[in-house]
Amino acid sequence: MNDPRVFFAAERTLLAWVRTGLGVMALGFVVERFGLFLGILGMQAGLRPSAGHSTLVSTVIGVALALAGALVIALEARQYVRYVRMLPTDDLPPGYRVGLAPFMASLVAALGTALAVYLALA
Repeated sequence: MNDPRVFFAAERTLLAWVRTGLGVMALGFVVERFGLFLGILGMQAGLRPSAGHSTLVSTVIGVALALAGALVIALEARQYVRYVRMLPTDDLPPGYRVGLAPFMASLVAALGTALAVYLALA
């Protein structure tokens, strides 16, 4: 019996993890840029810079969050591929491109890694 609901449930789970990973990466970007913002505010207020300590901490936390988001997406894409391979062919919808979702998730994970590298070097 053909029941593609099982496959689509796995795909929804992948997309939910991609959404979660994107949220974590966005939080990392905000945290990293917030430290820079605080440093600029402190200099405009005439405060002596604290040797970049707050900026360094926010950079480390922001890069770690961006990498964590990318890792979550990459691991879930791998898990999705492993699960779909175990499904019987009757549960796969006919004519549906099964590999597009993990490809896009892997692309987003690669872009998240590139974001983390950019944040670390900027």
